[in-house]
This record gives sequence, C-alpha cells and structure tokens, in this order.
Amino acid sequence: MHILNISLTFIVLLLACQLNSITAAQAQERGQTSPQLKGLIQGPVDNGSELTLRDLEKIAAEHNPTLVQADANIRAARGRAKQAGLMPNPVVGFQGEQFAFRYLGAKSEYFGFVEQTLPLGGKLKKSRRIYQRESERAEIEAIMQHQRVINAVRALFYEALGAQQQVELHTELSRIANDAVTTTKELLNVGQADKPDFFVSEIEAEQVNHELIVSRNHLHQIWQLIAALVGTPDMHISRLIGNLEERIPPFDENKQLTNLLQNSPQIKAAQARIEQARATVIRAKAEPIPDLFLRGAIGYSSEIIDTNITGNLKRTGPEGNLQVGMSLPLWNRNQGAIATAQADLAFAQSEVNRLKLQLRSQFASATQSYNNSLDAIKRYQNVIIPRADQAYEMYLAKFKQMGSSYPQVINAQRTMFQARKQYISTLVQMQQISTQLEGYLLSGGLDAPQSSADSSGNFNNFVQHAETEGVRSGTDNPLDTAGLIEY
Repeated sequence: MHILNISLTFIVLLLACQLNSITAAQAQERGQTSPQLKGLIQGPVDNGSELTLRDLEKIAAEHNPTLVQADANIRAARGRAKQAGLMPNPVVGFQGEQFAFRYLGAKSEYFGFVEQTLPLGGKLKKSRRIYQRESERAEIEAIMQHQRVINAVRALFYEALGAQQQVELHTELSRIANDAVTTTKELLNVGQADKPDFFVSEIEAEQVNHELIVSRNHLHQIWQLIAALVGTPDMHISRLIGNLEERIPPFDENKQLTNLLQNSPQIKAAQARIEQARATVIRAKAEPIPDLFLRGAIGYSSEIIDTNITGNLKRTGPEGNLQVGMSLPLWNRNQGAIATAQADLAFAQSEVNRLKLQLRSQFASATQSYNNSLDAIKRYQNVIIPRADQAYEMYLAKFKQMGSSYPQVINAQRTMFQARKQYISTLVQMQQISTQLEGYLLSGGLDAPQSSADSSGNFNNFVQHAETEGVRSGTDNPLDTAGLIEY
C-alpha cells in the first residue's frame, strides 16, 4: 500500500533543517530533550501473532453461538416433523362391572381392553408435511445466519485493519510532532524562530498525542467486538494481514440487484414459509374428516345363565366385546383453524413482496454510499494525497530557506496526514459496503436466530384436533378417551 506509507523524505528534510540551525554539541550543552509523554501513550499490544480474514472467519464458524442455535433449530424442526407423523398410542386397561355387593361372585364381569384411534384422511402425513417444510426453512435460515456472521466478521476485520493503520499513522505523526517541538525550541534558542512558533508546535504535539491515544483506544474496542463476535472473548490483539485497497472496482448495479432478489436467503426463507403455510391449510381442511375409533375387550363373566330348556344353570364364563365408532363433524368442522391458516398463507405471500421492496430500498442506499466512496477514493488517490504531499514538501523547502514560517509547515503537515486518515476511513467504508452488497445485505452476527417454532406463525395451533370420544353402550365403557389422543 504505497500510497499509505509516510515518506521519510520529509522527516529527513526536517532533521536537516535542525542540523543546519544548531549543532548537536549546542543541544547537548543546553540539555535539551524531547518532551516526555508521561505514560499517557502505551505501546501497541504485540504478542507476535498475525491473523488474516480467513483465520477470523474460521474461528467464528467454530465458536459463534448463533450458528449452534441455527443448527439446533434444524434439529428441532426435524424432530417436530417426526413427532407429527406418529400414530396415536393405544390405550390398554382393565374394566370391571356389574358388581352385586350382596353376591359378589354372582354377576360380576372382568375385562381387559385395548383402544386405538386411527386418524383418517391422511392427517398424519399432512401434519408431518407442515414440519418438513419448517425444517427446510430452518436450513435456509441457518445458511442466512452463517452469512450474517461472515458479513459481521468481514466488516469488523476491515474496520480493525483501518484502525491498525490509523494507529501506525498517528504513531508516526506523533514522533514527527514531538521532534518538531525539540527542533522549534532549538531554533528559538538561536534566534531563528519566534516564541509563537514554539507554542504552535507544542499545541500541535499535544493534539497529535491525544489523537494517538484515541486511535489506540478505538483499535482496542474493535478487537473486543471481534473477540465477542467470533466467540472467543479472551482473544488477544494480533496484527491483521490484509489490504484495504483490494476489491474496489465499480460493479453492475442491475446485475447485482437481480442476484439479490433471486438468491437472497431472506427471500428463499419467505418462499419456504409460503409452502409451510400452504401445507397447514391442507392439514386444517383435513381435520373434519372423522377418525376411526376401535375398542376390543376380552374377559370373564360370573353371571348364571340358562343354557338349555332342561333348566341346567351355568356361569357365562369367557366373553368379549367390540366397539367401533367415529366422531361426527356436525358443529365443529375446524372452521376457525382453516380461516387462520388461510390468513397466514396470505400473510406469507405478501411477506415475499414486502421483503423484495425492502431489499430494493436497502440496495439503493448501499449503492449510493458505494458510489460516493468510490468517487472519493479516486480523488484521494489521484489528486488530494499527491497535492497534500507536494504542498508540505514546498512549505518545508521554503522554511529551510527562511521563506515561510514554521506554523505553515505544521499546517501543511497536518493537511497531509488528515488526507491519509480520511483516505483510510473511506477505504474501510468501501470495504464494509462491498461486504454488505456481496452478502445479501445481511447483518447481525450475534443476533440470536429466531426459533422456527416461534416464527412459524403458530402452526401448532392451526390444526385444532376434534375430541375423540370413546363409543359407549349403556355404561359399558367408563373410560372416556377424550383428550388423551394427540397426533
């Protein structure tokens, strides 16, 4: 990054000016030294390690908790799909009846029974289909969450890389400013500078030293954000390896917008929700189809019966019974659940259109920022920075020849460094906008992915199961199975 490097020629010229004004022996005799910063500026953290963008992306893929949550959503949806297609469990029990308390062994009957509800109309398959669609949507949202994390990592990487370069820039400027204080004081002592010039150099040094502290604090803050995002809060600051001047050519806006609207994970997730809502409508309409209820029992009866015309009396002994029935959808035909499911389908269909319009709006804003940054970068590269360098060099040469005041040199120097600072900031903004455009405008690397159970439009409640009641003959079935069957 040649354009970001501070030319040492200016420093050499400044030092040469100092040497021409006073000798080293004179400076030593008067005991002049550079101003001390009194510990306000700490050295950069350097643990000897280096990291690239790919390194941070790999760490985030392994440790970011939202990716684990997104994967858990997929497993949960698949579990619901499996559960929704399971048959109701049979009911097994014991039944005793016709107990005559005066003669307990005279009429009593004892039965063991089995009850089973058989859902008809393909309800189990249709219920499972709802959650299969939900799992497909959860898979798309997991991809979307991964892209969110990648976008966030890249945005912070470029911001940290820019902050790192800003620290280097301010460190160099601080060294030059503090040297300038010493030089001006020496010039003042030999009568080649005025006292206001010395005051100006001191003010400039204080401002530059403060800006260096600010830049270090900013870099530290960005690293804290990076450490949290990648899921390793104890990560130490390392030197980042990258180039802010890569990936900045203009792009085809129409092609980029078409790709966004066709391949955005947000659009695909919304389309998957339409299919899930449609499956829910189908399931809700199948609910009024009656379920088949079966109950069989076998037991023993001690009741005395007349077996023939001769009057021989015998006990009934082993006997069985069978019940078959179904509910009649006379009043509850699941009208409310069907209406709810149809309304949710309409909502899901409109959501796709809403998302497309929202993405168009966000794309327009991002594109404007991209074009503005691109124009600024070209102007900094071609005009602003070269002219700032030339102006500083000319003022420094005039000052050496006693043709200009030292404050003019300081102002030119500050303009030169400010141009570089703004150039770095513009490059960071450009890289972050490029990341957003390439990453489908997704953000929120630490936002918890919405649980599919919470975002499914209450699909669990759309299918209102009709109560399945056991068929009774007189008082033969005291066990009511209403509310026990869930599918």
